[in-house]
Amino acid sequence: MTTSFPEIDDHPENLAAVAALRLDDIQLSLTAHYSVTEEVSAGEVLFDIGDESGDLVISGTATLEALCSPPAQELEQSFMTYGPGQFTGELNLLTGQRSSLQVRVAAPGTIHRVTPQSFRRLMAQETELSDLFLRAFLARRRLLRQATGQTLRIVGDADSAMGMALRTFIARQGVPHLWVDGASPAGEDALRTAGLTAADLPAAVMPDATLPQVTPGTLSQRLNLAYRRTGRGTSDLIVVGAGPAGLAAAVYGASEGLETVLLDAVATGGQAATSARIENYLGFPFGLSGADLTARAAVQALKFGAHIASPCGVVALEREGRSHLVTLVDGTRIRSRAVIVATGAAYRALPVDRWTELTGSGIYYAATDLEAQAVAGRPVAVVGGANSAGQAALHLARYADGVTLVVRGDDLGARMSAYLVERITADPRITVHTGTEVAAVHGGARLDGVSLTGRAGGGPARRIDCSGLFCFIGAQPATSWLTGVVLDENGFIPTDRELTDDDLDERWRDLGRAPLPYETSVPGVFAAGDVRSSSMKRVAAAVGDGASAVRSVHQFLALAQR
Repeated sequence: MTTSFPEIDDHPENLAAVAALRLDDIQLSLTAHYSVTEEVSAGEVLFDIGDESGDLVISGTATLEALCSPPAQELEQSFMTYGPGQFTGELNLLTGQRSSLQVRVAAPGTIHRVTPQSFRRLMAQETELSDLFLRAFLARRRLLRQATGQTLRIVGDADSAMGMALRTFIARQGVPHLWVDGASPAGEDALRTAGLTAADLPAAVMPDATLPQVTPGTLSQRLNLAYRRTGRGTSDLIVVGAGPAGLAAAVYGASEGLETVLLDAVATGGQAATSARIENYLGFPFGLSGADLTARAAVQALKFGAHIASPCGVVALEREGRSHLVTLVDGTRIRSRAVIVATGAAYRALPVDRWTELTGSGIYYAATDLEAQAVAGRPVAVVGGANSAGQAALHLARYADGVTLVVRGDDLGARMSAYLVERITADPRITVHTGTEVAAVHGGARLDGVSLTGRAGGGPARRIDCSGLFCFIGAQPATSWLTGVVLDENGFIPTDRELTDDDLDERWRDLGRAPLPYETSVPGVFAAGDVRSSSMKRVAAAVGDGASAVRSVHQFLALAQR
């Protein structure tokens, strides 16, 4: 699964041209306000593979070379050479990810070094330079992902739940890597070289470390994508949840000068990232995948200086004085002046035996290219009657050997847009069963079939072959971690005018005001997106929620200073 951007053509020659951008004299003079000039000697290593992402380095008169070398391979592989006016770095300068490259001096001379703090100021204050650097970084990240030599290799079983969780995390984060099937000759050789066995899968193999039974959390820590303190004792804004609402809040918060931290328990994108195609989002007449949309938003938030961390689950939210304390799964506590809860909703599961066991091993809650390729050439089923299920069925029909769409209701058009209904009924690759439910799932280590029955229980259950079952039957709000915040009877968060006098305690009487738009029953805590009780449950609406909640955050912070 790849992410595309309109400014960059995926053709290698075009990517290489953008990646090799050179600053002109005017642009170099602008960077002088943010940089320090140094003399460097031939052979000097400026950054090594695995180093924490550090400074932006612009060549003055020196020649620099970036090298990548895969694990257990002595032959160095050149990635790029930087001459006068060119600069080192890729997207890791924004994400904080550890370096995938070694940068050393090929010919002596001067360099201009921009520290991370100065680089963030440059990105915020110099629009032209910001766009130039961002385009080059995106192109280099794309070239890194296409490179034959990868410094990160994941050896695993893509059909296992652990393997799929890892692949999903890596794909969402855009991490350059090479996936090696553990059962293939290359996988067996990688295991032998690293001194591992099949019991250690999935494993991450890097030049300076090997991580057996690696999880998204441990890999995130190793790559420096987990939460790191920002240097300030208290953030202006913490956004919990990196779906469309959370990403929009991060973009608007960071771009308007707030010290913004964005946390997500899985990876950036949320439920929207699982959508194979979104065709009704304003400004994209030809549609785009949810993964593309949210990946662009994440880069946008990083450009403006937001700090993004995942997987980074939040387990508690408390008020302490005039601040809020957010507690992470590992016990880390983060202090912030304001919080936006944008945790969305968790997928609903079917109440059938072995559901949890087969989740990730044939049962999926997403239908992106990643899952579609895992079931290519085999029959699949999609459960659900709303737009997400219809989009999934159409997308999977391009890969699978037939799609069975299982709809509990009697009318396919009851909750699905008319344009999707027309496409589905006209597609000979899709068979629709209305008034039908999944009664059982079958298989050994992987799903190989499901049993269908009438919704009213009429007639015997009948089994169909099925290598992938894609479930889109709705979701429940991810609010079980919240304490002290008033929830409605379904677990969603009421805000502003939905809150009654009984919901508001003495703190509000002391403040002498009513809740601001999107503010919850706790002053300074706001809610946006699908987790909010009156939200539209649409991507565009969630984006609007996130942006509007930031406006209320500014109002809250201004009032708090009086």
